[in-house]
Amino acid sequence: MDAIDLILAKRDGGRLTDEQIDWFIQSYTGGAIGDEQAAALLMAILFRGLDAAELARWTQQMIASGTRADLSALPRPTVDKHSTGGVGDKISLVLVPLVAACGAAVPQTAGRGLGHTGGTIDKMETIPGWRSGLSPDDVVRILGDVGAVIGAAGPDLAPADGKLYALRDITGTVESIPLIASSIMSKKIAEGTGALVLDVKVGTGAFMKDLARAGELSEVMVGLGAAHGVHTTALLTQMDVPLGRTAGNALEVTEAVEVLAGGGPSDVVELTLALAREMLELVGLEVDPADALADGRAMDTWRAMVRAQGGDPTAALPTATEVEVIPAPASGTLARLDALAVGVAAWRLGAGRARKEDGVSAAAGIVWRATVGDAVTAGQPLLELHLDDPSRLPSALAALDDAIEITSDPVPPPQLILDRVQ
Repeated sequence: MDAIDLILAKRDGGRLTDEQIDWFIQSYTGGAIGDEQAAALLMAILFRGLDAAELARWTQQMIASGTRADLSALPRPTVDKHSTGGVGDKISLVLVPLVAACGAAVPQTAGRGLGHTGGTIDKMETIPGWRSGLSPDDVVRILGDVGAVIGAAGPDLAPADGKLYALRDITGTVESIPLIASSIMSKKIAEGTGALVLDVKVGTGAFMKDLARAGELSEVMVGLGAAHGVHTTALLTQMDVPLGRTAGNALEVTEAVEVLAGGGPSDVVELTLALAREMLELVGLEVDPADALADGRAMDTWRAMVRAQGGDPTAALPTATEVEVIPAPASGTLARLDALAVGVAAWRLGAGRARKEDGVSAAAGIVWRATVGDAVTAGQPLLELHLDDPSRLPSALAALDDAIEITSDPVPPPQLILDRVQ
């Protein structure tokens, strides 16, 4: 075969055969096809798309480029959750131990943050001693003992996706729905879970800004899950307003632990329970996850999971050396707290990274003392900017210039769950 044949076929609106897809994924992953021809094919796919059969085969080959974990020997049903990324999204930190406490095994493969969206691995690494690098045997052992794992993807997990994602990132082809769907689902299917709930964020702080497009992505991913034997549903959730009251690595771990202890912000609790119920329903467990939060079982599982991965759940977390307070500019109701602006500001304070190889600050981030729908009084502390490097403050403040709106009229809190796809 020749790469130019595939490029021309897709450019002209044709479909790729199974043999062509197999050859391309194997050859590009193995280095036999150069970036320039692979980029041309990705651009053709961006404009022409992939039909359901093409996409299922494409995803299958991405999975086959590495190893698919076998968790069938576990005594518990397996289920995981994936979020498309948002601001203040610490849901996984609560959800994984909570669902495990209800009787499932949750083998969560998580990632690091990039840009204004945080990463679960960065957050967990603020816990002294905790490690994300686990062998397949470690994962199976911890799932058997505890029921919950949060780990980084190993090099054998859909390695084709690593190459293709890096190329998409520099060729303007990231937003292709078939390529997004295959990227997400190849890794999740390869981790060996039997069921999956997708949290597809929609709004200013999300990758998907538009509800219709987010719905299309959700339908494609749910279909891919079904095609590969993984029971999948999706919730479309708002990301115009950041979740909870914190954005930043150690700050979000602290907030997650508050939720596990039975407190924490109501929106984090509500969304966590909604996702937990979806996960438990998919695997046939008739358990109310609210009970596991209230009676301490979820907290016990969190502590056991952290210890099993080398961490100390009782250790103090890093704190910032400086805190800059921004007061409310007027009295009234907080009508807008822009998720993108908050995320960019936290990133500029050091909580995020511009490139995958950049480091992050464990302590940097933002705390907001009110959210949309809350009454505020002029002069009260509204935002706290946590940082270790004072030179970062001006650019973070600039990001927040138009982030807040206060009105004299009542404002309802944002609707968390916008739609469901199954």
